Amino acid sequence: MSLNINDNKRKSADLGADDSYKNNHRARSDFTTRDEYLEHELQVMSPQRWRPNLPFRDYRFEWEDTIPAMAGTIGKVVMVGAIAATFAGQLNLGDAFVLENVRYELIIVALFILLFSGFILPTANLAGTHGPLIPLIPIVVAAGGHPMALGLLIGIFGLLLAISKGGSLLAKLTSKGVCGGLLLYLGFIGTTSQVKKLFAWAESIQMTHIAFVVIICTILLYALLEHWKKRWLAVPLSCLLGGSVAFLLGAPFEFNTAPGLPNMNPAYWWGEDTGWMLGLPTLENFVVVLPFAVLAVAMWSPDFLGHQVFQKISYPPRTQKVQMNIDDTMVSASVRQTVGSLMGGANFTSSWGTYIVPAAIAKRPIPAGAVLTALFCVVAGIWGYPMDLAIWEPVLCVALIVGVFIPLLEAGMEMTREGKTTQSAAIVVFASSLVNPAFGWSLTMLLDNLGLIGCKERSRELTKMSRWIIPGIMFVVLTFVMAVVGLLPGIPALVEGFRQ
Repeated sequence: MSLNINDNKRKSADLGADDSYKNNHRARSDFTTRDEYLEHELQVMSPQRWRPNLPFRDYRFEWEDTIPAMAGTIGKVVMVGAIAATFAGQLNLGDAFVLENVRYELIIVALFILLFSGFILPTANLAGTHGPLIPLIPIVVAAGGHPMALGLLIGIFGLLLAISKGGSLLAKLTSKGVCGGLLLYLGFIGTTSQVKKLFAWAESIQMTHIAFVVIICTILLYALLEHWKKRWLAVPLSCLLGGSVAFLLGAPFEFNTAPGLPNMNPAYWWGEDTGWMLGLPTLENFVVVLPFAVLAVAMWSPDFLGHQVFQKISYPPRTQKVQMNIDDTMVSASVRQTVGSLMGGANFTSSWGTYIVPAAIAKRPIPAGAVLTALFCVVAGIWGYPMDLAIWEPVLCVALIVGVFIPLLEAGMEMTREGKTTQSAAIVVFASSLVNPAFGWSLTMLLDNLGLIGCKERSRELTKMSRWIIPGIMFVVLTFVMAVVGLLPGIPALVEGFRQ
């Protein structure tokens, strides 16, 4: 017999003396709809930090968990491949290096996903890839930087920020207007970049019409899924649709990556004649990459905040316990970055957006999908063939559009609907377009907290430290670092060694 909806809500709020998930879990048959069941699952979960969290005792697996796991795996293959390929181009390393390092990273990240997000830190989002650093890699290499030195400093600085709880503090100082504008900017830029990438691919095979047909079909599918309230299926169905339509229209595709294992010996990767062919970093290498490491970690806060806010918007009330914790995510990302760099991986870590956004839409907690993501990453890395499919443009582009960037646009618009948020949102977009999202976020947070834009009442309630001291320090430090490495448009790098 189905329970009354109000009874479900009351029981979710008043769980009694024993609030363990195992005792408060209810069968799917007890609920009228699957949405009610999934929301109840989120409300009764009680994840334990730094303690074992076990499947079926602390969380369960649902079909919905496969969606973010699939999307996250696709995103991981693509992003790590982009970083490895960028380094390979600058260091004259071949395609074999890129393929083997991507496989290596897939296995490394799987171990850390299981340890942190799936076991001891279930409120930490998966440690993904820092996409905004990719354009900086040529500058790092040209200046004499070393990938291990950069990765180690990112890990150390990130851990210091996490221990001091600086990440959650900066999140609290960021208003809805600033965060909403940041989401709008990232969503719009990401969507347009993927559309352009798909058309560029179609033009390269002299079948431009394929890109148009694939995008039109994807739009119609997304609209239907929204109408049927099945938007969490957007990633797998869009990938299937995009790949099938492109193949049927004559787009060339073949599997090239055979099954195999990468070299798991760190000494191979950091040898002078093997792997990176760079040897171990020197003190000079660490000095060169210092400003890049500061910039990378400073860019974590707006990235993490956007992912956390998307969860808050998508989850039902009384689910604070299962929402992403920014400081825990920084701990996980920092440790994963440090160990991964020591082992020889090419990845630079951030919050895993291609996982957490679909997971929030599907109303699923972090740990169950994390375990499946780890499994998918290992399968993709060893099997090889899924890697070819994941990086094929009709699959890749539509997956990122419907799984990450369109939801970010929706969340940004949702956050800027009420209150005096539009001014702050507009300034974030403006300033981010001038330099980058980190600059836009830090500048607008300072202006917003000073009360020059946005909600004046909110500004008056802040302490002097929160109003201008912390935001001012963040803006000055970030702007100075960007000036040092030559990221401010029209202004040469302050230090000669960072000029391209």
